[in-house]
Amino acid sequence: MQPVSLIAIYALFFAFSTFLVLPFGVRTADEAGVARVPGQAESAPAEFRPWRTVLRITVVASVLFGLFLLNYRYGWVTAETLDVFGGMKPVE
Repeated sequence: MQPVSLIAIYALFFAFSTFLVLPFGVRTADEAGVARVPGQAESAPAEFRPWRTVLRITVVASVLFGLFLLNYRYGWVTAETLDVFGGMKPVE
């Protein structure tokens, strides 16, 4: 696989991991017991730590990307594995 392809695939895993990680560990002002800033939404986080979030996203993306590379190398899950209706035939 080309290095540019690897970078692009990792970027996709990073973007996908962002949506996986962001909802976890967030506490609103009411949950944290602090006063809200005037005009602040009730669902806004009381304290936002971007570097901790980036670290979590990087770890999750790296693990998923590693699993992807291992699957690419060893072929654990293939298109034929996912074909539940039997419409795909292996090319001979």
